[in-house]
Amino acid sequence: MSTSEGVMMSSLGTDLRMLQRDGGQLAFEVLGEGPLVVCLPGMGELRSSYRHNVRAVAAAGFRVTAVDLRGHGDSDATFAEYDDVAAATDALALIEELGGPALLVGNSMGAGAAVWAAAERPDLVAGIVLIGPFVRETPINPLMAWAFRAAMSGPWAPAVWHAYLPSLSPGRKPADFSEHRAAIRESMRRPGHARAFAATTRTSHAPAEARLAEVQCPALVVMGTADPDFPDPVREASWIVDHLANAEQLLVQGAGHYPQAEEPEILNPALIAFAHKVLPRA
Repeated sequence: MSTSEGVMMSSLGTDLRMLQRDGGQLAFEVLGEGPLVVCLPGMGELRSSYRHNVRAVAAAGFRVTAVDLRGHGDSDATFAEYDDVAAATDALALIEELGGPALLVGNSMGAGAAVWAAAERPDLVAGIVLIGPFVRETPINPLMAWAFRAAMSGPWAPAVWHAYLPSLSPGRKPADFSEHRAAIRESMRRPGHARAFAATTRTSHAPAEARLAEVQCPALVVMGTADPDFPDPVREASWIVDHLANAEQLLVQGAGHYPQAEEPEILNPALIAFAHKVLPRA
């Protein structure tokens, strides 16, 4: 096992499992017993982005799983699609594999996947938590969008993302940020992973936006007030809440794009309370 694999596998402290999908396998881990909570990372992240949350949620009486997106971490980079809808179908397949319904937690593009999955299979998704959520094509300068995708489109993408990642947490970074960042870079150096990452950067969030009105399950929208991915994070959170049938919001003051890692002492109690609210008890 390499150093980076060791860092990633310590996210839950359990044995690595694989889910077979058309085109490849997805890596996931499970911790705890009880109703199911499924955690989806964002683009360029690993399942260990939830390393500061899963133990607390499992200790509260839930079975928690975190999965690597296609072409990320220990998941294969042999797929044809790397977009929100692909991630959503993967999440639904994992819920069916482990036994649902589940609370689906998604960060960044994982939030777009959670919205699509909740609309597609309301029988499997009891609630969604959207963290730093991309659930629509956020209005930004087209030139900036083009420059970002160009920067992430070649073999240099791992180095560019490595340099860019600290800016997404402009406030307090986790104590293990350096180790986590190194694991992400090593993941992207695996065969095919830089290409898969580049494909992921080209995903559209329009499919998620088109299905927002179909989502009837409870939703918790979590937004860091200093999230640099949005021109106005607070306004974006309000827009999402307004476009969901049954949503509430949690604003994490000073947090960036990853409140689950930056401010777990704030997020974990809210996540646990929401899980108790939406998941059926045995």
